[in-house]
Amino acid sequence: MGSSCLATNHLSLDKKLARSLRRSLSKLLYLGGWGGFVAVVISAVAFLSLPILALIWRTGRDRAWQLPPDERVLRAIEFSLKTTGISLVCILVLGTPLAYALARWRFPGKRLATVLVDLPIVLPPAAAGLGLLVAFGRRGLLGPSLDDWFGIRLAFTQTAVVMAQTFVAFPFYVRSAQIGFRAVDSEVENAALVDGASRLECFIYVTLPISRRALVSGALVSWARALGEFGATIFFAGNLLGRPQTMPLLIYSIFESDVEAAIWTALILIAAAACVIFLARLLTRTE
Repeated sequence: MGSSCLATNHLSLDKKLARSLRRSLSKLLYLGGWGGFVAVVISAVAFLSLPILALIWRTGRDRAWQLPPDERVLRAIEFSLKTTGISLVCILVLGTPLAYALARWRFPGKRLATVLVDLPIVLPPAAAGLGLLVAFGRRGLLGPSLDDWFGIRLAFTQTAVVMAQTFVAFPFYVRSAQIGFRAVDSEVENAALVDGASRLECFIYVTLPISRRALVSGALVSWARALGEFGATIFFAGNLLGRPQTMPLLIYSIFESDVEAAIWTALILIAAAACVIFLARLLTRTE
């Protein structure tokens, strides 16, 4: 009896020890899993923030704010604001009706139109610029006809800059506007129509105000994308000395000769993009 009781006690102790080990192992795995998760998150944030912090550190180290403003940077800012402003107007005029049609209508070729709208987002900028050049260049598809009939030359002009910016930034507005238009209750529009409003009046006074947050958010993001455009612009509009340059083209041109000016230009672009993202997030928050 004594030996059997002793064996039972040993077995009970072994089970308790096994349970304790399993619990300890589970806690270690749990803590290790969370520790690994936190480490990955910190690594991701560090990877995204270090390039920006490095630019700020370099500016602070060289006391770049004490230097007189570079005229090339000021001209690039002025030219970028001018061209992106025109691009944004083109995007709003062309993109708003298209976004409404894609969001609310059914028509043949809708899927193809959706693919074409989204394509510039994933299309390499160099390919976009090359496509614009082949389409509208002097030896392109439409370029010779435009030159012969109307005397219009688009490639390597300010118009080419606007076209390149519009092409790459267009999808960002259209996608956001689609979301805004889809969120409008059709019963509200129908009520306006029953009260005697025309389709155009309903769109202007009912649909646009209700979806204004998404429209403004999309416009801000598309403007920021146009402001940072480089690849398509350099292919279609060129980067010739003596001509006005956008801010990204200026960074490319002066990086080897004037690093401080290039860094300042990059920081301005980053600050503008950060402000736009903040405003867009603020606008798209649920009330």
